[in-house]
Amino acid sequence: MWEFRSMNFWRAVFAEFFGTMFFVFFGMGAALRWTTGPHHVLHVALCFGLAAATLIQSIGHISGGHINPAVTFAYLVGSQMSLFRAVFYMAAQCLGAVAGLGFDCVSTCLLQLQPGISLGMATTVEVFLTMQLVVCIFAVTDERRNGRLGSAALSIGFSVTIGHLMGPGPSLLLCSSETSSTTGMCLLQVYWVGPMIGGAMGALLYDFMLFPRMRGLSERLATLKGSRPSENFEEQKEWLRVSASLFQCVYVCLCEWPSLQIQF
Repeated sequence: MWEFRSMNFWRAVFAEFFGTMFFVFFGMGAALRWTTGPHHVLHVALCFGLAAATLIQSIGHISGGHINPAVTFAYLVGSQMSLFRAVFYMAAQCLGAVAGLGFDCVSTCLLQLQPGISLGMATTVEVFLTMQLVVCIFAVTDERRNGRLGSAALSIGFSVTIGHLMGPGPSLLLCSSETSSTTGMCLLQVYWVGPMIGGAMGALLYDFMLFPRMRGLSERLATLKGSRPSENFEEQKEWLRVSASLFQCVYVCLCEWPSLQIQF
């Protein structure tokens, strides 16, 4: 729970909200039919991929640039972040996605399956699309990897792009004023259950098979519990400055304010 008192933690949570909001805003905005004419899948995929690369480059050093609950869940499964942080990240990402949709004014849009695509097929595709994305993220951000070439953010953006080039197979963005419980369950399974399973599979695949992390159970549990790392001296000094300022304000209000006289 030490993270709750950390200013860096709250900056990271806000960064996830900010990044997810603009990722959804640009991606869903590109998927809307703003003009007449053919709708190009490549246009949408490139917008999602470039938005991901740009935002990850912008906030990656603050929060890691997950901008996706499935990616955060993958890091949790891989014991690379605490449960407390993961919960706040996911909440911030969901709120950011809602805000991004609100800006696009597409709150009545539904993701529906293409004709001929079953629920199981769509869920399976989402599993594998998310798995390749998580493996890419884990690989390009792995601190153990020597000689990393190129931009990690750009690599992840390309991974998002190929996922969206493949993704229009099982899904299609349609606008509708009618909702149903069947559609809601379909969305829940395809776009939540599928990515979560794929994220977990990607984390286990990379951390236990492709490039295993030699960590014991106790070390993994300590990470999940959010054990406090070594103290950050700069953050301590920042907290001391903030505390001193607050104390000074309280002192002035409680002790000196009654003795102050207004002179005209």
